[in-house]
Amino acid sequence: MTKLPNATRSIKPAPGAVHTNAMVPPVDDFRDRAFLLEHVADTLAFYAPTAHDPSGGFFHYFKDDGSVYNRTSRHLVSSCRFVFNYAMAYRHFRDPQYLDYARHALAFLRDAHWDAEHRGYDWEIEWRNGEKRTVDGTRHCYGLAFVLLAQAHAAMAGIEEARLQIAETFELMERRFWDPAAGLYADEATPDWHVSTYRGQNANMHTTEALLAAYEATGHLVYLNRAERVATNITERQAKLSHGLIWEHFHADWSVDWHYNEEDSSNIFRPWGFQPGHQTEWAKLLLILERHRPLPWLLPRAVELFDAALTHAWDDEHGGLCYGFGPDGKICDHDKYFWVQAETLATAALLGHRTGSERFWDWYDEIWSYSWTHFVDHRHGAWYRILTCDNRKYSDEKSPAGKTDYHTMGACYEVLNALGESNANASASANAAASDGDAAAARPNGHAHGLTGSADQTGTQSAAGGNGHANGKGTRNRNGFAGRA
Repeated sequence: MTKLPNATRSIKPAPGAVHTNAMVPPVDDFRDRAFLLEHVADTLAFYAPTAHDPSGGFFHYFKDDGSVYNRTSRHLVSSCRFVFNYAMAYRHFRDPQYLDYARHALAFLRDAHWDAEHRGYDWEIEWRNGEKRTVDGTRHCYGLAFVLLAQAHAAMAGIEEARLQIAETFELMERRFWDPAAGLYADEATPDWHVSTYRGQNANMHTTEALLAAYEATGHLVYLNRAERVATNITERQAKLSHGLIWEHFHADWSVDWHYNEEDSSNIFRPWGFQPGHQTEWAKLLLILERHRPLPWLLPRAVELFDAALTHAWDDEHGGLCYGFGPDGKICDHDKYFWVQAETLATAALLGHRTGSERFWDWYDEIWSYSWTHFVDHRHGAWYRILTCDNRKYSDEKSPAGKTDYHTMGACYEVLNALGESNANASASANAAASDGDAAAARPNGHAHGLTGSADQTGTQSAAGGNGHANGKGTRNRNGFAGRA
């Protein structure tokens, strides 16, 4: 991978911005399961009093205090992410209201966003008194990816009608966006399905996320196979065209478009520049793919992408990761976005668990500490959306369309997955050790299998120096969770 220069960062002034938290409650351990579950519950509580719309779906625009500041606009991405939020909440907390909310969100997605005439999901609608008016009928593969993700998670929560919808949405994506020659998905189309020449990695990244969820929901290999193909083509083939990192924008032939949105590095869906958050988000997806298909290149590639993001985007002075950097390695957007921090801390935990290397857990603690101090609203709940380079917020609009804190709660769930696997491994190791000890007691030398070496003798190996395994021996991080070395 070509190493970009780690350019000196300048400070961008932020007139009118205000500081976030006056007081920050202490946290003993960001790796504690109880802390993570409590944080998810607190985030859900932010939305609980005002988000639900009895006439259909959920409201999408929230001020810092949770009050709704736009009651009619509904965006496809938020509509999908509310399904994810409540389906996952039900699976973890078993509160039947969360399941009702997931059904409510899924029904709105299908009934309100679906365009029966052109057979597609509308990107943005106006919802008044139970009636829909299409504001933007553009067909986005990015949007369909979240439809598929919502349906997969609804199915895993036990909503049976969602299981059939998974196959329908995948078929729609195949027919309208799949480019078999490139092995990737096109990006957008008109309401009547004329596909544009723009190509982007972001839609393919979230499609990979959705395909992995579809596989987990159904067990059908078609989804896993497609996830592997897309992930390989973006993170390997396409990345070779752009310094070994994930570039955002491409021409119709999938050659790099270095100039698309060159004057708009803060675009919400198509920013110019390398996105540190997308490097780490892809690293996370590669690790999830590896759970189901342990290919030897996945872990080293995930480490490369994670390390590149932290090398180029971490702000040593103010903390946190900046939003973007250019091909020359210079920061092109100094702002701090909530989702970048959330995705990166989740990836750090998955890498820490997978490799047994404490350096990834140290990054996890560092990013959580920064986010806890500056992004989490300790008065009202949930995370602020965007901060300046020196960690001041721009406005009191905490959660506009597209946010819903899907990234922050999703990050907590991924960390819980890693900790759960670690606990399971630790339990299995303890049971095996007890069994071996019983057997050893009956042997003259008193040693289980005759092994007397210390923990240091098992050895550990980081992914950057090999395949991430050290003779299959378990290691233990400082909180007692076993990781695979």
